[in-house]
Amino acid sequence: MPTPSSSDPSLAPLLRSASSSTLGPPSSQASISDGASGSKARYRTRALRIIVFVVSVIAALGAGSITVFSLYSHLFQSRLHYTQFQINGIASAMSISMYIPVPAIGYMCDRVGPGPLSLMSAILLGSGYGLAAGLYRKGLDEADAVGDRSHTTFAPMVVAFVAIGVGTASLYIGAITTCAKNFGRGKYRSLMLVAPIASFGLGGMVLSQIGSRVIYETQPDGARGDVNVFHFFLFLCIALTAIGLVGTFFLRIVDEQDLIDEAVDELERSGLLDGSEIFRRRAGPGRDYGALGADDEDAGALDPTGYGNDDSDDTRLKKAWLLNAETSRFLTDHTMWLFAIGFWLIIGPGETFINNLGTVIGTLYSPSIQPKQTSAATHVSIMATVSTVARLVVASLSDLLSPSPHSQHIQTGIPSSLPLLRQRLSVSRIVLFVISAVVLSVGTGFLASGAVQEHGERFWVVSSSIGAGYGAVFSLTPIIVTIIWGVENFGTNFGIIALTPALGSTMWGLLYSAAYQAGARDSPPSTIGTGGDDVFCFGKKCYSSPFWAMTVSVWIGIAMVLWAWKGRDGWSKRGIII
Repeated sequence: MPTPSSSDPSLAPLLRSASSSTLGPPSSQASISDGASGSKARYRTRALRIIVFVVSVIAALGAGSITVFSLYSHLFQSRLHYTQFQINGIASAMSISMYIPVPAIGYMCDRVGPGPLSLMSAILLGSGYGLAAGLYRKGLDEADAVGDRSHTTFAPMVVAFVAIGVGTASLYIGAITTCAKNFGRGKYRSLMLVAPIASFGLGGMVLSQIGSRVIYETQPDGARGDVNVFHFFLFLCIALTAIGLVGTFFLRIVDEQDLIDEAVDELERSGLLDGSEIFRRRAGPGRDYGALGADDEDAGALDPTGYGNDDSDDTRLKKAWLLNAETSRFLTDHTMWLFAIGFWLIIGPGETFINNLGTVIGTLYSPSIQPKQTSAATHVSIMATVSTVARLVVASLSDLLSPSPHSQHIQTGIPSSLPLLRQRLSVSRIVLFVISAVVLSVGTGFLASGAVQEHGERFWVVSSSIGAGYGAVFSLTPIIVTIIWGVENFGTNFGIIALTPALGSTMWGLLYSAAYQAGARDSPPSTIGTGGDDVFCFGKKCYSSPFWAMTVSVWIGIAMVLWAWKGRDGWSKRGIII
């Protein structure tokens, strides 16, 4: 396609960087092209990709702050006297707000770029954690004044964590979409995509250590106590606002126009796109040459050769048509729905455990024993560390052992003249996915069995198994999405699938809360100040039943994913390389 800059090569990188968007005017913050020839231009492009990659990793690291909820959730119970239902209400609101808007956030990211999303995350995360800090301080003052639980801070605290959830989703989706599109080619594309995903898990470990070892309360004897929640929230408010503002300028898609052109060529080569009918521009009596006719507009059509009066309009329309067509194909693929349901059944138990890790640990011993064998901060760090390692390992295995199509675009199942990137020892990514889910189920089953009751030293088996399985499944899911359905519409596609964990987290969180509250009524009265209305539970009865059910849920999810792969008209039958 000819560009307006063809007469002036020095202006080509700037003029071609205009992003094609259906939501607004082209913006250099959304798309940058390195079409200029020469080693100097290639060097600048490589340097830009490196900068963008580093910023993406840092952004994902900051987004990982949401995973340390268990570090302070038990203090909402003991200091602010929230019930378990209220704590899970906050956690569920946070999870829902983090996942429900993801399709819309992904849609925006594909069309206007990740930069504006990063700015939105700076506003939401800064205001969310700032509001939470003020509410926590107010809740402490009210509890000290009345000597009983006060719920005046609960509703606004939910609002604060809703803002935190949406802000986290914006920052995270912007980071991984940036890496998926900028590094969609090559042998190690899985590892490049998982770098921000692993950073998300690593963020939990780093921030939990900062909270427990730097921003902590000092006990009367001078020993280190729990995290100072007020100061921790202020720290997150400042740090995440700064990260979001930096990402506003540096989270960009490099050479997005070339990416769209290649995707259109791939669909034409597969025979699924008839250029003579879909990309057609007609001139007739009473019409300016190059103007779209009514039926062209209905089809979202344009001439891919770019012959017209406004090349940027052609580019914008081409991008809009391609993304809309790929979204439609994604939604009508029955294997996507099988995969999404399986992901929901598997990841929901992991989300619930992460949000309730602190209260689960609190059920292991009677308060009269008060052992010092384990803590929430320790296992948040264990989960984050193991999860990060698992993410990197499965991404590396995906690159080294799993077969990959040569193209980074949507797979049609139609044989292509392009060679496949195959390894000598081939292991499907679905096999890696299933193994990861099995590891997660080992953790939930071990906890449900009661093997850690009054044996807190064994809890590492639970946190490490669930952390490894959860991290690996969450890393392989976007990889599978890019391998099967391509990268150009990744934000929208992954956003639709990422919607499901909110449902799983809410469902299992409510079931766990019900079991916990029922057990609390049967537990011995606590000596901790609760105003005469005990909200604490001790013993296997507090968690066993819901975690057995979670284990079964994971295995049903595994069956759904296997059916999408090997079942009727599944990926294997259609010739999809996965």
